[in-house]
Amino acid sequence: MGTAGAFTFRLTVPGGASVPAAGVTMVGVAATHRRRGVLTSMMRRQLDDVRSWGEPLAVLTASEPAIYGRFGYAAATYSLSAEIDTSRVRLSVPAGADDVRLRYAAPADVLDVCEDVYARLVPLRPGMLARQPGWERVGLLDPESERDGASPLQCVVAERDGEVAGYARFQVKLGWGETGHNGTVIPDDFAALDPATEGALWRFLFGIDLTTTLTVRGRPVDDVWQYQVSDIRRCRRRSRDSLYVRLVDVGAALEARTYQGPVDVVFEVEDEFCPWNAGRWRLSGDAKGATCSRTSDAADLALSVRELGAAYLGGVSLRALGAAGRVRELRAGALAEAAVGFGGAVAPWLPHGF
Repeated sequence: MGTAGAFTFRLTVPGGASVPAAGVTMVGVAATHRRRGVLTSMMRRQLDDVRSWGEPLAVLTASEPAIYGRFGYAAATYSLSAEIDTSRVRLSVPAGADDVRLRYAAPADVLDVCEDVYARLVPLRPGMLARQPGWERVGLLDPESERDGASPLQCVVAERDGEVAGYARFQVKLGWGETGHNGTVIPDDFAALDPATEGALWRFLFGIDLTTTLTVRGRPVDDVWQYQVSDIRRCRRRSRDSLYVRLVDVGAALEARTYQGPVDVVFEVEDEFCPWNAGRWRLSGDAKGATCSRTSDAADLALSVRELGAAYLGGVSLRALGAAGRVRELRAGALAEAAVGFGGAVAPWLPHGF
């Protein structure tokens, strides 16, 4: 009648810690058994299991976002897509990009060195997943049925001082019109360890012969190329929800991350679906660490576990949630204090689905 599964990942949170998280997937109910409580029953059992496994977070990407809010999930990261007119948009790259050496390589042949680059980036951005063994090969999957006329997956590796410092996996979809070529470059996976390498790789993708469009999908909302292009309007940017976060253990989850500024606040948390989270929690922390424990002290802020999930990775502002009526300030100044603390230095980003 229905299924629900989860993969175990380690998710980077603000401060760089890697926290166990259940990557919820394969959720579905047969059309013959809808509206009978099957999904609610599965979500109830699954969150009980996740708690018993000691994983303080559950995360998912939602095919239908309206479904999961009632189970305590909220959008915590967003992704950037763009259609860049490379025939008219120019890119200014950082100093040192000319010293980066690019070379083509078969994606499978350089898998290990590419994964090493990815692994070095994981602690630097909240929302990134430390891939379990086997997951590195997902990036090589390239069924012809899903290419939509594009080339097989290609890979360019970037080297600085003889060491691999970045890579780009991509496809090219050639096309011709009345005025000539109008091909499209489609990046699939992209990573770089420093600005010069990143600039060199983007410049390469912008300049591939016989193409006029660069189709960017699923990138961080603060992706650097946006600040290097000559005409941002011709990049047709858009964003959409990406990773949904659910705090399974409020105390453990809030203790696992650090905070941009000093925070000492008591939350009144509402959580009907996981009642063990409901009640008052005192969070005290800063950039060095945090504690979060039960308290009988008067509450400073009142919110549901959904708002905590939305703000958890630093990509959604508690102040904005307060302005939307989703967070109630019970002590003057508490919302501003918490909003600064929960903020992030970089936008959280989910690099791939699961």
